[in-house]
Amino acid sequence: MATDMQRLVGTSEDDDEEDMEMDVKEEDDDEEDDMEKHIATPPLVGVDGLIGSSSNNNRFHHPQIHEQVSIPGGGVRRSRPLEEKERTKLRERHRRAITARILAGLRRHGNYNLRVRADINDVIAALAREAGWVVLPDGTTFPSRSQGSKPISGTSAAVTPPSSQMVPQQAPLTSLRGISSGYRSPVDYNASRMKGVYVPNSSPYDSSSRGQSQISPALGDGGEPLDTQTLIGGSVESVDAKQIVDVPSKLPERDFAGTPYIPVYVMLPLGVINVKSELVDPDGLLKQLRILKSLNVDGVTVDCWWGVVEAHAPQEYNWNGYRRLFQMVHELQFKLQVVMSFHECGGNVGDDVCIPLPHWVAEIGRSNPDIFFTDREGRRNPECLSWGIDKERVLRGRTAIEVYFDYMRSFRAEFNEYFEDGLISMIGVGLGPCGELRYPSNPVKNGWRYPGIGEFQCYDQYLLKNLRKAAEARGQDFWARGPENAGSYNAQPQETGFFCDGGDYDGYFGRFFLKWYSQVLIDHGDRVLALAKLAFDGTCIAAKLSGLYWWYRTASHAAELTAGFYNPSNRDGYAAIAAMLKKHGAALNFTYAQLHVLDQQENFSSALADPDGLAWQVLNAAWDYGIPITSENFLPCHNRVAYNKMLDGAKLLNDPDGRHFLSFTYLRLNSILMERQNLLEFERFVKRMHGEAVRDLQQ
Repeated sequence: MATDMQRLVGTSEDDDEEDMEMDVKEEDDDEEDDMEKHIATPPLVGVDGLIGSSSNNNRFHHPQIHEQVSIPGGGVRRSRPLEEKERTKLRERHRRAITARILAGLRRHGNYNLRVRADINDVIAALAREAGWVVLPDGTTFPSRSQGSKPISGTSAAVTPPSSQMVPQQAPLTSLRGISSGYRSPVDYNASRMKGVYVPNSSPYDSSSRGQSQISPALGDGGEPLDTQTLIGGSVESVDAKQIVDVPSKLPERDFAGTPYIPVYVMLPLGVINVKSELVDPDGLLKQLRILKSLNVDGVTVDCWWGVVEAHAPQEYNWNGYRRLFQMVHELQFKLQVVMSFHECGGNVGDDVCIPLPHWVAEIGRSNPDIFFTDREGRRNPECLSWGIDKERVLRGRTAIEVYFDYMRSFRAEFNEYFEDGLISMIGVGLGPCGELRYPSNPVKNGWRYPGIGEFQCYDQYLLKNLRKAAEARGQDFWARGPENAGSYNAQPQETGFFCDGGDYDGYFGRFFLKWYSQVLIDHGDRVLALAKLAFDGTCIAAKLSGLYWWYRTASHAAELTAGFYNPSNRDGYAAIAAMLKKHGAALNFTYAQLHVLDQQENFSSALADPDGLAWQVLNAAWDYGIPITSENFLPCHNRVAYNKMLDGAKLLNDPDGRHFLSFTYLRLNSILMERQNLLEFERFVKRMHGEAVRDLQQ
């Protein structure tokens, strides 16, 4: 039986002693409690007990000898039979195997920083901290006053104590509806708040700016309980002896009536065109597009995948699916933004389909893997081509730059009439992973998890050759290498000799390497955008930049450095990028970090993150060069608070220069957006982006 159980749970007896720290012994504890209840009972006479057990449907019996153990105070209790101990041991082994799988899943998919030998207490602590609670080393747990409780899976349930006693919420986030039952103690009540009200970071729309919005028993000035029905302009119902409280939304909002008109685009699903270059579900898409048209949405945005159009052979382009899509968009009189996507789809946040690079490129990569970005350990990243082959004829006689240019010229020739009549209003030019101008320094497939610093991606033979030339030109041949003390993907700056305060990043070699590394990024953007401007003459082009905001409040800005942004605290790393964009008349598509903050509510203090600071630096660098800015949300959002955040970023409050975004793209069209309540909120958002008045503005 023991052998069968080991085979079932995949453990060995060698692990027993090491894993006994994970005490999840509910049955043992219950048995001990039961024994303590019978301490004063007369001693039991040992008998041959027959205890039935089953394994593989076979019944067998074992005689058991019950030992008697003296208990201080005169009582006697029997010890557990040997066979029962063995079964308990097997149950423990099974529990530990389940716990190990839970831990592995949390480490791999949940960004939980759990030690290798973590036990169930570490899991509970991690989940509690994720929910906004403070867990001390001794296990003492209480709600965080600074953050409040975070929602679980987007829940908006507000839990109230008995008799509906609540703190007066001067600015609740949304209309909250919750059920309360009789909590007999603060411990019971606090436990319930893990499913309670979400309080975001400070902003003009945060209730925290007007006082803490935490649901708890309310007391008057003299300590007497307050009647919440007089404090809340909502309703209280009774369902099965539980109270349901409706909390109306009274969130103060800016009035955007009369503000500049910002066009709103909606990003189409990633797989709207399948790998055969066919339009997926045209009837369903047409129905959704008509709904968007009724909401006065200005247009749609679509990825034009290199791996779909030029999938099978060089310079053999299949635009059939896109032509049918563009005809549909044209008939509905939408505007169209098209993204030249030279990267693979799949494996990143929000990716729900898999579209690899063209098959013929993958074949070349199998014989010459140096066409892909490579980290220090030699791991290849096939998400996009290395910038080291921009001018290397390794793609069936063409350079990477020539491949990109031929693709863009073919698109222009195929859809020239849509350029001529103004249907296509902007072309986004893919410049790296996720279409963004950056190195793939934090690939999840290689084990990276937030807030890791990432790794430099310059170890393919072509970039190393480029580095060697730069070192020789500097007269320092031994600098033709990457940093040896830069840590690993999930390291923190202070754990490395390169990124720590006063580290090598600010030494002679560090400054040389980082300047070269970032210049390769700028040169790649310069080359591709020059050809894009030539191919799409007369149409606005845009380059996408993401905000890597973690470790921004450290001296080195390690996460930005590994991504190619030479932006330590003593240097502006975004001015050179802005100058390059200005040279080609390109707009900046900046994924606004504040929107990421709103949706994820990560623990930024531990990562010394500053998304607002980074956003302001990037936006001001663009504005200083007179570069138009477009933006998009990083994660799905359907609530009013998120929309208000977007509006605040798109239209600055009291800006003397009246600066605002050129356009905004909402991610993404799906069935959730089509739900009635979500459509109503989205229509309201579109009106305010257009500078129209809305009736239900909260003041």
